[in-house]
Amino acid sequence: MAEEDVKKDEVVTEAEQAEVKDAPAESAEGQTADAPVVKKKKSKKRAVSEGQIHVLATFNNTIITITDTKGNVLTTASAGGSGFRGSKKGTAYAAQVAAEKAINEARNNFGLSKVDIKVKGIGLGREAAIRSLVNQKIQVDSVKDITGVAHGGVRPRKAKRN
Repeated sequence: MAEEDVKKDEVVTEAEQAEVKDAPAESAEGQTADAPVVKKKKSKKRAVSEGQIHVLATFNNTIITITDTKGNVLTTASAGGSGFRGSKKGTAYAAQVAAEKAINEARNNFGLSKVDIKVKGIGLGREAAIRSLVNQKIQVDSVKDITGVAHGGVRPRKAKRN
């Protein structure tokens, strides 16, 4: 009987070893070692030939956003993101650098060639950004000012009575 017990134990251990061999070994990341490594393909950027450039020029910063004709954002750049800090973000030169950075990125990644410019705000970077965009090798169809205009505001509260 002792021999039969030993044989049963051996059979069980052999079966367990076979299962262990058949089961793929897991790595530290949770992926199996035998499974093929799937590399993510870099998604191809879509080609956008026409778009819009939105320039938001405040006293403290200038933000350039490039969108397609439907308004979906392609790329953005700002004076702060271009390395300027503090009061230098509101300067015309910072706006020029941000505009060049945004337009180069859009041209290289999406093939942008024709744009409409929409400007909002009254900051110093407003004219510099437009000038910089026009000087780039890109066709500018129109420049439109969409700055909000104050119109007297809401009706004031009634006077207090004591």
